Amino acid sequence: MTWHVAEEDLRAYAHGELAPPLLWSADTHLTACAECRARLAHSADPVVLDAGWERLDAELDAPRPSLTERLLVRLGVADHTARLLTATPILRRSWLLSVLFLLVMTVLAGRVADTPALFLALAPLLPLAGVALSYGPALDPTYEMAVVAPLHGFRLLMIRTVAVLTAGLALNGLATLALPGYGLMALAWLLPALALTATALALSARLGPVLAPALVGGAWLTLLVVAHERARTADSTLAPFTAAGQSAAAAVVVLAALLLYQVRDRFDTRPLGGFPGDGTA
Repeated sequence: MTWHVAEEDLRAYAHGELAPPLLWSADTHLTACAECRARLAHSADPVVLDAGWERLDAELDAPRPSLTERLLVRLGVADHTARLLTATPILRRSWLLSVLFLLVMTVLAGRVADTPALFLALAPLLPLAGVALSYGPALDPTYEMAVVAPLHGFRLLMIRTVAVLTAGLALNGLATLALPGYGLMALAWLLPALALTATALALSARLGPVLAPALVGGAWLTLLVVAHERARTADSTLAPFTAAGQSAAAAVVVLAALLLYQVRDRFDTRPLGGFPGDGTA
């Protein structure tokens, strides 16, 4: 140690009279300095000393923020919001690596088959799956913390959704760069991805965070099967990835966003996963 707590500050600390920021500095220093702890033990009132040790124990036991969380706080994000963002279940290394691996395999399959159809069909489902896994008592280990957070339920849902979409769309975007030969066609997954996610969120207010995305994903797969049969017969592009299909997806995004806004208060009465049929009250 190159410095120690001044005697008058240590005396004030011992009597519980030291105010921040000197109090915080003393707490931090005492966690690492045995000499100052020994001086404090000889001069402190036992009751005040116990309170000080409790503060130190709480400081030592507090979870250390991750690099991402510290970066978000430095960028101006509130600390509790940063904690909720970085605690989003699907933003784990294992999930992200699995998604990246799946996208790589899909891109390779598309190159071998000389068609981006498989990638375009799969890419919209990944953000949808991420949103489905980002909240709810059955899937989110931080559910209790999220529910008691000092945030409007709808805002909390949007915070989690933005985090999931940012990660999912970024990975999808990187995969798109591996298909430069298809031009704008390689980006035809974007509007369907937003449409599926927005629709699932809007329906979650009534159907729950698992059933709603599952139904939306099933509807998407059904649509692709029907579109594939028609495209094979007419030797044309799958309908969802044509200009008309993209326009329809954009309209669905707008309508689903409006519906989500209309039902936003339901996420307070049944917060983030406390929906009918999920086993919670």
